[in-house]
Amino acid sequence: MKKTVLIILLGFSFYGFSQEVKYGVRGGYTISNLDFEGTPTMDNKHRNSIYIGFFGDIRFSKTVSLVPELQFSAEGAKVEAYHLDYIQAPVLFKFRLSEKIRFALGPQVGLKVNKVDDAAKNMGYSGVAGIEYKLSHMLFADLRYTYGITNVFDDYLPFEAKNTNIQIGIGYKF
Repeated sequence: MKKTVLIILLGFSFYGFSQEVKYGVRGGYTISNLDFEGTPTMDNKHRNSIYIGFFGDIRFSKTVSLVPELQFSAEGAKVEAYHLDYIQAPVLFKFRLSEKIRFALGPQVGLKVNKVDDAAKNMGYSGVAGIEYKLSHMLFADLRYTYGITNVFDDYLPFEAKNTNIQIGIGYKF
């Protein structure tokens, strides 16, 4: 009896790990800004730039998948002193809403890569929500909103700000 239960459990575990996995690239346009608490210390205009990255799409079922990514995203505010460029690792759960539309939700961690000793923290943590529209079997368009969970500036500064970001782009699955 124990052997039968063990064989059944092993069968389910192999079934669970043998799900479909696709890889791809995505990139596009990003609109970023710093959301200051209180009145900002400067003229707070958004920064327009780019993002580019790659991902793996691990399908658990027809409706749910896990999508880990690695991407470069130029963020922050328009003022050069507040440019914050990150290598980011979002981990999204995607839910299929219809044949062509999927909704994404998950956390993201980012490592600042462009400057040192600029009064901004080297790590950023965010929440991500997005929607994806399937254009063809391999091509899709997506729209994401990212809101920073933590203050982007060092703790000794008298002001706080969180990074907000909109990504509009296109992706390709191999």
